[in-house]
Amino acid sequence: MAAFEGWDGWQIYDEAGRRKYLSGGERSRFLAAADSLAPNMRALCYMLAYAGCRVTEALGLTTSQMDTERGTLTIKTLKRRRTIFRVVPVPRDTIDMLSALPPNASGRLWTLHRTTAWRVVKGAMLRAGIAGPMPCPKGLRHGFGVRAASHNVPINVIQRWMGHASPNTTAIYLDFVGIEERHLASRMW
Repeated sequence: MAAFEGWDGWQIYDEAGRRKYLSGGERSRFLAAADSLAPNMRALCYMLAYAGCRVTEALGLTTSQMDTERGTLTIKTLKRRRTIFRVVPVPRDTIDMLSALPPNASGRLWTLHRTTAWRVVKGAMLRAGIAGPMPCPKGLRHGFGVRAASHNVPINVIQRWMGHASPNTTAIYLDFVGIEERHLASRMW
């Protein structure tokens, strides 16, 4: 099967055919490694894993963008010409972690530079033994998209959660050998 390429030629495999996304097991190991971090860094790691957002989007989160009752985060979407917000459901434990963080004067939960946040995530990935092109925040984002697609979340919902302008970009996450495809192949074996 040829890899599907998005409108900009991007695909979920690198030029050597290696995955650019974290598998479920890798994500679990990453979160276990994140559990040893300071509470604010741990919460950042969990948010990145469960909200599928970009690092800079996560760092911009304010207390007013958390809905503790509904268990959602309202994330300002980057890479758009106009301001777009998206609402993403996250696990209750993640909301509780974020709610426990003391906000700064403007209500933001983090005052980190994105490079510092990237290093924190990369360090947790290395401690978790994750190697290849995916041990970075973007690997978490791509893993979120693949995981959603593999659990039959409709493509328009994945598109909205990830803040994609085009369904063609989101369709890239459908390009993997999932459970259904493996089941079809096993009938052939």
